[in-house]
Amino acid sequence: MILRNIDNTPSEQVKEKKKRSQLHDMWRRFRRNPVGMVGLFIVLVLIFSAIFADVIAPAVYDPILGEVPAYEFQDLGNRNTFPSREHPFGTDNFGRCIFNRVVHGSRISLLVGFVVVGISMVVGVILGTVAGYYGKASDSIIMRFIDIMMAIPNILLAISIVAALGAGLVNLMIAVGIGSIPLFARQVRSSVLSVREQEFIEAARAIGAKDLRIMFLHILPNCMAPIIVRATMGMAVAILSAAALSFIGLGVEPPTPEWGAMLSEGRRFIRDHWPSTVFPGLAIALVVFGLNMLGDGLRDVLDPRLKQ
Repeated sequence: MILRNIDNTPSEQVKEKKKRSQLHDMWRRFRRNPVGMVGLFIVLVLIFSAIFADVIAPAVYDPILGEVPAYEFQDLGNRNTFPSREHPFGTDNFGRCIFNRVVHGSRISLLVGFVVVGISMVVGVILGTVAGYYGKASDSIIMRFIDIMMAIPNILLAISIVAALGAGLVNLMIAVGIGSIPLFARQVRSSVLSVREQEFIEAARAIGAKDLRIMFLHILPNCMAPIIVRATMGMAVAILSAAALSFIGLGVEPPTPEWGAMLSEGRRFIRDHWPSTVFPGLAIALVVFGLNMLGDGLRDVLDPRLKQ
C-alpha cells in the first residue's frame, strides 16, 4: 500500500505550471512584436558593452604611467584623427580613442538609468500607493505636492538640485531621480484607484488584513505592468537628462567618459572633426530609441486589452 502525504504539493505544482505557461505566453507574444525585439536587442548590446567594457576596450600600457584605462590613454601624436582600423571611431582632441570612451561610457549610462529609476520608482510607488488607497486628505496633500513638482520642468528642477549639491555623478543621479518621481506617483495612483475597489480587496478587508498588507501584497502586484513599462521608458529619460546635464557641465566630471560630456568637448571641433560629436550623439540616440521601443513592446504584451 502506497501512503501519500496530504499537503499542498499538487496545488503548488499547478500554480507553478500556470505561472510558467503565462511567462511562456508573454514571451511568445513579445517575440511576435518586431518593435519590442529590436529594442530588446539594443538594450542587450548596451548591457553587454557595459559588463565587458574592460574586455572590449582593455587597459593600455604606458612606459611612463604604467597601465592606463583605455578611455584615459592619450596619444598626442594622433589627435582629431578620423575612423581607421586602429581607432574605429577616430580620436578626440587629446588623442584618446573615441570608441574606447563610448564603450566605457555605456557603464555610466546604464548606472545612471538603473539608479535614477530606482530612486524615482521607490518614492513614486510609495506616494502613489498611499494617495490612491487612502484618498481624501492624504490624496489631496500628496497630489498637490506632485502637481507642484510637475509645474517645474524636469531639466530645470535637476539643474537647480545639481547647482545646490554640486556637480558629480552621485548628485546627478539624485537630481534626475527626484525630477522623475511625479511620473511614477501619478501612474501608480491611477492604477491603485482602479484596483482598490475590486472584490478580492473587499475580501481581504473582511478577513481583517492590515492596510499595509493589502497595499503591498494585494494591490501593488496587480499594478506592476504599467510600472514596468514606465520604468523602461524612465531609463531613456534618465539617460537623456544625464547627458544634457553633463553637456552643460553639471554632470560627470572629466576624464570620466560620459556621452553628454563627450558631446560638449567635441562641439568645438564639429566643423573640422565630425567623429567627436557624431558617435557619442549616435550612442545616446540609439540607446534612448531602443529603450522606448522596448517599452512599447512591453506595453503591448502586458496590457490585457491588447491580447489577441
